[in-house]
Amino acid sequence: MILETKDLTKRFGKITAVNKLNLSIPNKTVFGILGPNGSGKTTTLGLLLDVIESTSGEYIWHVGESGKERKKIGAILESPSFYPYLSGYENLRVVAEIKEVPALQIEPILKQVGLFERKADAFKTYSLGMKQRLAIASALLSDPEVLILDEPTNGLDPKGIVDIRELIIKIASEGRTIILASHLLDEVQKVCTDFCVLNKGNLIYTGKVDELTKQKNHFELASPDNKLLLEKLKSIDYVLKTEPKGDKIDVILDENSAVENLTEKLAGEGVYVTYLSPVIKSLEQKFIEILAQNE
Repeated sequence: MILETKDLTKRFGKITAVNKLNLSIPNKTVFGILGPNGSGKTTTLGLLLDVIESTSGEYIWHVGESGKERKKIGAILESPSFYPYLSGYENLRVVAEIKEVPALQIEPILKQVGLFERKADAFKTYSLGMKQRLAIASALLSDPEVLILDEPTNGLDPKGIVDIRELIIKIASEGRTIILASHLLDEVQKVCTDFCVLNKGNLIYTGKVDELTKQKNHFELASPDNKLLLEKLKSIDYVLKTEPKGDKIDVILDENSAVENLTEKLAGEGVYVTYLSPVIKSLEQKFIEILAQNE
């Protein structure tokens, strides 16, 4: 684990923004923190970065050779702040001096985030997506093991969202851990490996994205003769549900049954499956279900 929290709590007067948070984040994952507005996402990130002082509880980072090197954590909270009249390169030079990082690292990072061709242009001329990429570049200057991003695609147009998504995936492929808070569930589903859900300051779910969205024993099937396929499926006792959907048949099996046994049985009866795919629910659907179960 790269991060562990134990009963981490933050109260603002009578309001409990984060309530006894017990969270473990695996190393080298893209971890999404989800939740409706006011759920405690940004407060949690602030606590983890010492921007906000906790009321009680604790957290432990396992980064750097000593296990506690905070310079190995890069972060972007809220809107990126740079000097508008300085170029992208000059802004990063200022950041490099503050972080005591060699200026030689600036150009490779500008190339990494796709801003090298615009390095000499003033920050004020950058699009919102470019500004966000420059912010990510500034967070990468110290070569962090962990990158924390708060709503990294907030306010971006569709192309900007795609650009940041691809950049996050690229950075994660280098072996870094990325922790991001977001309300764009479709984007989280596309980039995150693991996630948790907060609601009113409480942790109500944590797990892997693919395990939640992939429905166990729920498949779409098709064959050259779907009418015969449907007839055979209805005669099998461990097939719990069949529903024609266009040129496919939606099938739910008993949880103790394997789809391989089903296709083998069908083939034995002269029905050959030519299409088989697991049904994957959107993270948005599952998110709504999780919230409803915890109201």
